[in-house]
Amino acid sequence: MTIQEYSIDLPLVYDGKVRSIYDLGENYLIVASDRISAFDYIIPTLIPNKGRVLHKLSMFWFGFVRNIIPNHVVVGEFDKFPIDVKRYEFLRDRSMIVKKAERIDIECIVRGYLSGSGWKEYLKSQTVCGIKLPIGFKESARLPEPIFTPSTKEDSGNHDENISFDETVKRLGRTVAEKLKSISIKLYKKVWWYSISKGIIVADTKLEFGFYKDQLILIDEIFTPDSSRFWDIHKYVEGRSQDSLDKQYVRNYLEQVEWDKSSCAPKLPKDVVEKTESKYVSVYEKLTGEKF
Repeated sequence: MTIQEYSIDLPLVYDGKVRSIYDLGENYLIVASDRISAFDYIIPTLIPNKGRVLHKLSMFWFGFVRNIIPNHVVVGEFDKFPIDVKRYEFLRDRSMIVKKAERIDIECIVRGYLSGSGWKEYLKSQTVCGIKLPIGFKESARLPEPIFTPSTKEDSGNHDENISFDETVKRLGRTVAEKLKSISIKLYKKVWWYSISKGIIVADTKLEFGFYKDQLILIDEIFTPDSSRFWDIHKYVEGRSQDSLDKQYVRNYLEQVEWDKSSCAPKLPKDVVEKTESKYVSVYEKLTGEKF
C-alpha cells in the first residue's frame, strides 16, 4: 500500500519513508504503509502486509510496556475511529490516532548484541558509538549489559548520525538525557526477556520519545522488524552474522547487488519481497502468539 494510491481527504502533515501523518484537529492520524526503506532511501518495491505488521506489533508492545512509560496512542482499533476516518476502510489494521506530542529529535538506540555497524566499529577501535568495550568479543556476541547509543533524528532525505551521550546531554539537558537512557534500557530489557521466552532474540532496537503536556511519552513504532533486529534463538550462533527476521534481510540483499547507496535504490526481486513478508509475519506470530 502506498498512501498515494488512495484519496484521503484529510490535511497531510508529513509523508515519511514508511508513515504518513494526517491532522485530525486535536490528534494526528498515523498510517503505516507497505513501503520499506534502507540506508535512508525508500525502496521502489512494496512489501505486502508490512504496514499491518508494524501497526499490530506496535500496538501489542505499547500495551506490554505501558507500566514503564505512557505512549501516544489515543485509539488503535479501526472500529473505534471517528466516522469521518472510518470511511477509509483501507486504514484498518495499519493506522492509529495519536496525541500531538512534541517529538524529541534523538533516536534512542539500545544494543544488547554486537552486530551491524556496531560490529564494524568494534573491529576498528573496540568501541561502539564511542563506548569502549573489552577486547575479545565475536560478531553477534551478547554484551555484558545493554548499551545506549543515541543518534540524531533527521528529516527524510538526511542521514541520521550517531552522537555521544555527552552530546545528547548538551542537546536535551542532563535530566532528560538520563531519563531517556534509563527508560530505553528498561524497555529493552523487559521486551528482551519476554521475547526470549518466545524463541526470539532482540539484538537491538530504536525508540522515539516526545513530550505531551510536559509529560515524557513513547511515540512512533516500537520493537518492530523495521526498528529492531530480531534473531531466531534456535539458529543463533556467536561468531557470525545471523539470519535476521527483520529489515536486515533487505539490507543484505542491497549490499550483495553492490548498490552505491547514493542513487535511486533498485527494485527488489519477487523472491526477496516474499521472503521479507514471510519474516515480518513470522516474527509477529511468534512474539504475539496470534495468527496474522
